[in-house]
Order: sequence, then structure tokens, then C-alpha cells
Amino acid sequence: MLTVRAAAAQVIAQILAAKGSLSSLLPPTLAKIVENDRPLLQELCFGTCRFYPQLQAYTECLLDKPLRAKDNDVQALLLLGLYQLLHTRIPDHAAIGETVEVTRQINKPWATKLVNGVLRNFQRDNAKINEFLNTNRAFKSNHPAWMEAMISKCWPDQFEQLIAANNQHPPFSLRLNTRKISRNDYLTLLSETGINAKPARYSPYGITLEQAIDPRKLPHFMEGWLSVQDEAAQLSGDLLQLSPNLKVLDACSAPGGKTGHLLEVEPTLAITALDADERRLHRVRENLARLQVTAHVICGDGTKPGDWWDGEQFDRILLDAPCSATGIIRRHPDIKVLRTPEELDRLGELQQQLLKSLWPLLKPGGILLYATCSIMPKENTRVIEAFVTRQKDASCDQLNVEWGLAQPRGQQLLPQLDGHDGFYYARLHKAG
Repeated sequence: MLTVRAAAAQVIAQILAAKGSLSSLLPPTLAKIVENDRPLLQELCFGTCRFYPQLQAYTECLLDKPLRAKDNDVQALLLLGLYQLLHTRIPDHAAIGETVEVTRQINKPWATKLVNGVLRNFQRDNAKINEFLNTNRAFKSNHPAWMEAMISKCWPDQFEQLIAANNQHPPFSLRLNTRKISRNDYLTLLSETGINAKPARYSPYGITLEQAIDPRKLPHFMEGWLSVQDEAAQLSGDLLQLSPNLKVLDACSAPGGKTGHLLEVEPTLAITALDADERRLHRVRENLARLQVTAHVICGDGTKPGDWWDGEQFDRILLDAPCSATGIIRRHPDIKVLRTPEELDRLGELQQQLLKSLWPLLKPGGILLYATCSIMPKENTRVIEAFVTRQKDASCDQLNVEWGLAQPRGQQLLPQLDGHDGFYYARLHKAG
């Protein structure tokens, strides 16, 4: 059985080597350690990724020379040790001692003195190192240098707010099926259960809890009355202007949150839930089963509809496009480790290809809702501008909503402290 710090080092080392993400690596790793240690494992992994830019800057100051790529596990231990010293209540002697001990568990006893020395030097010289690093903008913002520069350029007036929101723990947000119970009544039920909560600001289905909780402990969660979903993602249901018996395509549906929400808003919809990853479609089926709703779930590539489309056009298409996920960094802090600026260019090309490939599947007079969880204009308004310029039968609505910032095309939500995540929406109409 792995110790909790050895397990955390294993996860972080694989992330440093770009061999997985927190969402792919943590679940199987959690199963390998004792149940009482699982919350600490999650705290160490998420926290180390959340503060990775700063922790990495510290290690660069403290090491005489960079570690070799094959010693990612030792690098991970240094990051984990620094995180414990800076951001947890674990006593310093325990944080250092337990982290140093892992060098023996991973069969690298040569690293024992190195890890011990680096962590103790940090204890001694912390103030001096902070003073040296304080002129480093990436260190101060706790974001990779390229990302800090891009956010500053794209959102100069909102920069400080964005950085602060990205570095915080995310709020715990729920989406209620208001066909089961009204929001006010469910808030009363939560209060009677001893759970403090408040209504979301913009989504009529949204609830925010004061503290995170195992959702299975929430009243009627397992009967499908509610789902865990950020408020920003809940806005798609109303933007699609649904009505009974429409034929709808959810083009990148995994893990199924929006598919389920559309069926809660309008149960008579005939929805096709598409995704290119068969493994992720398992989550879609699980979520739909818990919500007690039905969709036609198929594995297919949105850029190649000829492989799966039956030729009958859709009234509505929801394209929650693959993106940089820079609007949800606080929920997926490994984005700070894994994402590169080159990926944004590749993603922009993919987003254009998805729009081009799916547009013929939409009926004349139909609506395509384009969405991303990105805050970068090159994935959002610029993608839509390029598409409607090229596609003569496409027009983009002015949404006239009370949330977000109006863009040349579409509406941008930016992450809010103790509020919604970053998200972008553009509603396209097909001439008919």
C-alpha cells in the first residue's frame, strides 16, 4: 500500500511528464491508499498544481542545477514538500521528515540529502528568496509566464480579479432540476439538514454551498434531483431556446452535464449525445441514468459526421468545444502545468473545423450554441467572427443578458471570486 506522499509524488511526476491529468491519474491512485489518507492525497495533488508556478520558481532558486527528466519523481517531492511548508497546517518537521522518507520508498536514496537540504534551506532563507522573486511577474501572479502575459494583454482591466479567482478554491455549485422541487423549497430542505447554501446569481437552477460536501450526502441527489455543475455551464439550457419535441445534438457531450440539463428543461427533446472518447461516454450514461432521462449516446468525431450521422438535420446543436479550459483553472489547476501557448493555436483550428463540419447538420432556421470554458478571445469571439464571415447563412445574436461582458461576437463570463467560472457563449442562427 502506497503512503500518501509517495502516491502524491507519483501523480505529480506523471503530470510533470505530461503523461496524464489530475482527472485521469487521481481516481486510480486514490484506490491504492487507505481511505483516511484520501483527502490529504487530493489536497497535496490539487494544491501543488494550484501553486506550481511559485513552487517551481522556489526549486529553481534552491537547486544548484536542474534535475534530469528521469528524476521527475524527485522534482515532485520537492514541490510537495514546499507546498506543505507554505500552504498546510502540517508541522514543518512532519512535512519535511515524511517527504524525505519517500525518497527511499521510490528507490532513490541518493536524493535523501538533496530533498532534506532543499526543504531546510527554504525554511532558513524563505524571506530572502521571496524578496529575490518578487520582481518576477509569473511568480507574483502564480501563473505560467506565457499565460500571465496573455491574460494581461486580453483582460488588462480585469487582470487582478482573474488572477485572484484562478488561485482560489472553487465554490461548490449545484444545478437543481426545478421540475422536481422549487429552488426555494430545496434551499429550505438543505437548511433543515444543516447545510448552508444560497441561490446562484444568474442561473435560475443554481445553488452554491458554503462548504464542499460529498454530493451523495445531499438530499435526493441519488434520485436525480440535482447535479454538481458550475453556474456558468448552466446557462446553456435557456440560451438554446428549447421547445417540445425538438431534435437536438449535444456535439461534445461528455461527461453529460449539459445533456442532462437540456432534458430537465425540456423532457420531450430527442437528444443525440455525441463524444469522440468512448471511455468518457461511460460517464454520460451514468449521469443520464441517475437523472432518469434518456438520450441516444454515440461515439463519434464531430469533425467527421459522415461516420455517424443518419442524414436527418437537427433543430438545435450545442457545441461545447474542446478548448484551453482557462476559465476553469481553479477547478483543474493542473492546467498551469500542462497547457502550452501552442495548444491554443491548435485548438482554434479544431474549433473552426467543428463549426464547419457540424453546420450542415443544422436545419434552416435552427440554432447552434457555441460554448467554451476559455477566457481567451482567440478561442471565442475570433473563432465566431471568422466563421460568420465565411459562412454566409450564419448570423450571431446579440444575447442581451445580464451576465458577462458583451464581445464583438457573443458573451464572455470571467471567473468571479466566490462566483461562476469563466465561460463563453455565442448563439448562431441559420438562415431559413
